[in-house]
Amino acid sequence: MEKKATWLVIHPSALLIAFILKQFLINSTNADVFLWPIPQSISWGIGPPIIISSNLNISSPRQMDLNRAVVYYRELILSEKWLPVQASANPTSLPSTEAATNYSLNLIQIKVEDISADLQYGVNESYSLIVPDQGGTATLETVTIWGAIRGLETFSQLIRVPSGKSEGESIIEHGVAIHDEPKFAHRGLLLDTSRNFYPVKDILRTIRALGHNKMNVFHWHITDSQSFPLSLASEPLLAAKGSYGERYIYSQKDVAKIVRYGRSFGVRIVPEIDTPGHTASWGVAYPEIVVCNNQFWVPPGVAWVDRFANEPGPGQLNPLNPKTYEVYKNVVDDLANMFPDTFFHAGGDEIKAGCWKNSTDIQKFLQENHTLDEALTRFINTTRSFLTSHNKTTVYWADVITSTVAKVDPSLLPPSSTILQNWDAGSEGTKSLVQKGYPVIASDVDWFYLDCGFGNWMTNNTNLDQDFNDDPGNTFNWAPQGRGAGTGGSWCAPYKSWSRIYDHDITANMTSEEAKLVIGAEVSLWGEQADGAVVDSRLWPRTAALGESMWSGNRDAEGRKRSGEANDRMNDWRFRLLGRGIAAEPLQPLWCLKNPHQCDFVQ
Repeated sequence: MEKKATWLVIHPSALLIAFILKQFLINSTNADVFLWPIPQSISWGIGPPIIISSNLNISSPRQMDLNRAVVYYRELILSEKWLPVQASANPTSLPSTEAATNYSLNLIQIKVEDISADLQYGVNESYSLIVPDQGGTATLETVTIWGAIRGLETFSQLIRVPSGKSEGESIIEHGVAIHDEPKFAHRGLLLDTSRNFYPVKDILRTIRALGHNKMNVFHWHITDSQSFPLSLASEPLLAAKGSYGERYIYSQKDVAKIVRYGRSFGVRIVPEIDTPGHTASWGVAYPEIVVCNNQFWVPPGVAWVDRFANEPGPGQLNPLNPKTYEVYKNVVDDLANMFPDTFFHAGGDEIKAGCWKNSTDIQKFLQENHTLDEALTRFINTTRSFLTSHNKTTVYWADVITSTVAKVDPSLLPPSSTILQNWDAGSEGTKSLVQKGYPVIASDVDWFYLDCGFGNWMTNNTNLDQDFNDDPGNTFNWAPQGRGAGTGGSWCAPYKSWSRIYDHDITANMTSEEAKLVIGAEVSLWGEQADGAVVDSRLWPRTAALGESMWSGNRDAEGRKRSGEANDRMNDWRFRLLGRGIAAEPLQPLWCLKNPHQCDFVQ
């Protein structure tokens, strides 16, 4: 491991000017600590190990969210007793108890310029962390408390026990200076809690894991056609009738707990109420506002292109019924009070012509020389006004302006108050959106969908009733005209490995000006085959791959992809997540970590 003795305190106000400390990447095969995500700049001292005092104190400004984080991280730092699982290729560099001196760290002093900066999109998350060679007091300087929380996470990962020990005093191997800030402002996870229900404890654990990976957005896809599991004061019937039952409802207290917990880890909670498609669950309480409800999703004799939905069960809000907007406004008003984030995801994806045309209202509308584009435009214009009245920035799936079934004129969705989330057209789709001036969140299905590759979930799917020899390409699809290569009926196969997620460049082939409009990315876990029983292994450590690529990038200082280097750090991080109560799936046999370089692809 390279050690640099130069010390310089970096004030947060200068963070955006230039990196004063020369950036370098830890050579993970020689590293004694494995940081994830790797900081933008790290410089090691040359002194002996520094003992972490059992009476370590953390001094910080008085602010409720920061104070909760301080309590959490102090306990973690003192109790974790981490010994890297990865065997060092240079064991003589590992500290021992005998090598330790009386240098100790007794205090972490947190200095924050602006303690009032709220947890919203674009808030400053940079920090500078200095641990002197002689110990004593570590300094964590930040612009906002959210940067302080990021710095505490990094500090917690610097701590380990001496080689060969699993208890006793923890150490930092040397003094260190770190300057860090995120590459992208939006680093998120979408979790679908409609198709299958997640207990609150599983959501909280997921949020905590996001914080450990310096990710800052929990995109909560709360409702869909399958269920409406959120209790609302103004519209109690939606959950009472549209959920899976009283055991499968999030109360207003649950939401408040989730929002508060997220703030302790610097994680924004962005709600999504998907409309006007994906709304069959609304029709249980209000059948008059949902069309093609209680229908089979591909009625007998109906062509695939005219299906009522992309999956069971179908239902879309009726944009011509005034009652639709009464209910929708009540939903928005309640959610605006429950969720303080300025982003509100309003859905807008996968409108199906067959469903809307099943309505006599819309049939008449079309006979009067109107179009489905006009129907959607009426819905978006009306509902958008409800959101802007609460000063919300509306996030839509890009379908609202790209769909061939129903779309709105982009001139009606000003980029100043609209963000588009791209899921279906890859990097080229993202490029086309930013060329229209929109801020974009990349969520490409071919790179970032964590539910892909788990096979068929439909019953009575005769497309699978064939011998593999009849299909040498093994391209069984879940539907007559699926996406292709749907091995075992998984419509979006293959399984998205962590390295596939890590290596994807969300601003590929863009100019620097276009790239500035890509605000970040999200991985997505849709809920057809996932719930709280499997959520940890479905998310982690794959979601961590996006965490690092969005925080410090996926390339080294020379511009080369670094997933090979990241592999060792990711492996150790997986075990550290296990120790922190996150049941992340394994990436390699443990033998590989205990025998450095013996699992390399080439010698």
